[in-house]
Amino acid sequence: MDHSTYRRSSSTQEVSPPVEWGTIQEAAALRFVSVQTMRRYITQGLVQAERFGPRLIRVNLTSLNSAGRPLASDAL
Repeated sequence: MDHSTYRRSSSTQEVSPPVEWGTIQEAAALRFVSVQTMRRYITQGLVQAERFGPRLIRVNLTSLNSAGRPLASDAL
């Protein structure tokens, strides 16, 4: 029997962190913005969201870290 087909790949793969899903309302509260603003972020692609049914939308809460834009250090 040739066992070479059963060997694990020696290449290292980067493991992504588990995705935590939340409602639009929860995501808006975490970012201190309105629900409408969170919906705009989703539409603009700033925050990842998926539809889990005909009406059920969930936001990837880990993608909230990339939403918004950093302030310049001299703006403070």
